Amino acid sequence: MSTSNKTKLESLEFYLGLKYPITIYPDDQGGYVSEIKHLPGCFTQGETIEETLANIDDARKLWLETAYEYGDHIPLPSTNIMGEVESF
Repeated sequence: MSTSNKTKLESLEFYLGLKYPITIYPDDQGGYVSEIKHLPGCFTQGETIEETLANIDDARKLWLETAYEYGDHIPLPSTNIMGEVESF
């Protein structure tokens, strides 16, 4: 019997529908940076908060689609409803 390092995954639509907490903060050189800490390496930037939020949503989708395609482990978002708040 062979074993696999691949994780049994739900459907891609399941993962795309999950709500991951987003951290957003001002960049020292202007604009904003955002990341999803549950998805390692999922971060982006933008000139405005709105642009940064749109960019992190695109990055989230790409991260999930790539992990799903390769059968990699996809972390579920925390069930903790408290998020991080940083003052600007």
